[in-house]
Amino acid sequence: MTIQQFLLILRARYKVALLALLITVAVAAVLTALMPRRYTATAAVLVDVKSPDSLTGVVLPGMVAPGYMATQVDVITSDRVAQRVVTLLGMDKDPTIRSQWVEETGGKGSFINYLADSIGRNLDVRPARESNVITIDYKTSDPEFAAVAANAFAKAYVDINLDLKVEPARQYAEWFQGQTQVSRDKLNKAQRALYEYQQKVGIVATDERLDFETTKLNESASQLTAIQTMTTDAQSKRGAGDTVQEVMQSPLVNSLKTEIARVQAKLQESSGNLGAEHPQTKRTEAELASLKQQLNTETARITASINTAYQVGKQRERELQAAIAAQKDRVLEINNHRNELNVLKGDVDAAQREFEAISQRAAQSRLESLSNQTNLSVLTVASPPLKPSSPRVLLNMLASVFVGTLLGICIALFIELTNRRVRSTDDLADFLELPVLASIASSSMSRAQRKLSNKSSMPALGHRSAA
Repeated sequence: MTIQQFLLILRARYKVALLALLITVAVAAVLTALMPRRYTATAAVLVDVKSPDSLTGVVLPGMVAPGYMATQVDVITSDRVAQRVVTLLGMDKDPTIRSQWVEETGGKGSFINYLADSIGRNLDVRPARESNVITIDYKTSDPEFAAVAANAFAKAYVDINLDLKVEPARQYAEWFQGQTQVSRDKLNKAQRALYEYQQKVGIVATDERLDFETTKLNESASQLTAIQTMTTDAQSKRGAGDTVQEVMQSPLVNSLKTEIARVQAKLQESSGNLGAEHPQTKRTEAELASLKQQLNTETARITASINTAYQVGKQRERELQAAIAAQKDRVLEINNHRNELNVLKGDVDAAQREFEAISQRAAQSRLESLSNQTNLSVLTVASPPLKPSSPRVLLNMLASVFVGTLLGICIALFIELTNRRVRSTDDLADFLELPVLASIASSSMSRAQRKLSNKSSMPALGHRSAA
């Protein structure tokens, strides 16, 4: 079918197409007039995805994820938010609504769920495409209730969002509270074990006690070294006789030796002058013998003192060696006690750090559970709309005109196909399958129709002449 044929069919059947258009527009007008007036109230909520947490100061990475806004839309349209709206509006306490529920369901199921499902049907949530604003539309026949319901959904969404944030913190706070008690008991047990061990071994400050005992051991070792040096020196002097240094350096011994030399000289002089039997010579010999006796006694006394010093040194050396051995055992024992105390102190420190960490986390979780801050804020409060949002008269009329026009064209084409007429030379040529030689226009045809008919016959005549 050519455009010319299509236009000729529409010209011939324009009354049918026009009638279909008028009927469609009339039906649309009647339906629009009969449709109930519905009002749409709009509330807007701003989602701040970049603000840090009020307690931790950290921006959660999940808040800036692409699916975050879609998740918020799902939260708004969830049954939990709808149930909170039912509670906020007090619909669950309305006896009329309850009797209606009993009548429809026979009292089966949950009344709150029934109301939540009913009130959620008129909700429309739309996130902004390039911003963090969520639009909440509520459509109903009552403009006042539409505004109240839209605001209730915005408030319920903010409350549920805060609950979703606080509920995990509450659970963590309860769990950490129990762990804090366990950690406190563990710390008390470790401290008690440390205290009991300190009482058992009598050590409070391990480092100071060890330093004291080590100093004492070092002093004993120094004394032992000095005693051993003195003992060795005394041992070397034993048996040396009058050549020992103490004898040679003794003033008394030197004085006696000088006196003995003087008396010997006197004895020689007396023996030479007076004779050996002279009384003076005898007195000199007795004096010399007495001096030699004193010298031997003094030398023996000094030698005996050296032997005594040696014996005393040996005894002191044995005592110091025993004391050092005992002190070494004491130091080793203190080292063992210190190692055990260090282990116990390590347990106490570890338990203390664990207790502090858990206590800090428990305190933070408790604060988070008490938080009333959220990243949501109501940007626009819904107000009762002045004009209905549906039905849309202009849109319905335009749609009815479009549908009526399309329907009229379809009806005209259907009638034409069921009762085919010859509208132009092309129709005749197609029907007879013969070339058209000429066409005679009727006197009633207009100039435009004759011109259109002549143009359609020209290709056929040319084709015939060529043949």
